[in-house]
Amino acid sequence: MAPIYDCSVDAELLTGMRLARTAIGRGDLVVIPTDTVYGVAADAFNPRAVQKLIEAKGRTRQAPPPVLIPGIPTLDALAQEVPGEVRMLVARYWPGGLTIILPAQSSLVWDLGETRGTVALRMPANRIALELLSETGPLAVSSANSTGKPAATTTAEAEGMLGDSVSVYLDDGPGGTVASTIVDATGLLVPEGKLRIVREGAIPVDEIRELVGADRCA
Repeated sequence: MAPIYDCSVDAELLTGMRLARTAIGRGDLVVIPTDTVYGVAADAFNPRAVQKLIEAKGRTRQAPPPVLIPGIPTLDALAQEVPGEVRMLVARYWPGGLTIILPAQSSLVWDLGETRGTVALRMPANRIALELLSETGPLAVSSANSTGKPAATTTAEAEGMLGDSVSVYLDDGPGGTVASTIVDATGLLVPEGKLRIVREGAIPVDEIRELVGADRCA
């Protein structure tokens, strides 16, 4: 059985983080805490690792995982273009529970699945996730559960569904019970286009509409 490391214990945190970095580097999966539900993570630039993630969850390539990033500057490195409304959103809600879909940089060498040239990006508000991201770079991260089952809010729940398909579990106590809100901002890049709410979650949709402007939201 893959080890679970209690990140509230300094020695386990150090060991767990070291082994998590190593696992990501060799293309394995790691379960990590976020500010929402627990996530299963893979190197976003390793196609085999991303495929492992998709298979571990029982998904298809038609449901590509989002990418977690360590900071707002990485947004410009991964997105082809960032409209002003998105900059307002990330200034307000990052780090936090908002995932934003944008056109991906065409120069990126990765394979997240059938993304149609887009990428879903989020900066999580969790110290362990952010520290790991600062050392590994962007990670493909999806909720740590089997497709069709509730998202894991503890490492025990994640381990019960994902088992030995994951190499390391980082335990930061009970997580949130609500996934991130997902918005598709690609429409903002075309004349008369609008922001589209894909999934309601941790960030209230009414707040997003108020910030961006109701006339800029579908």
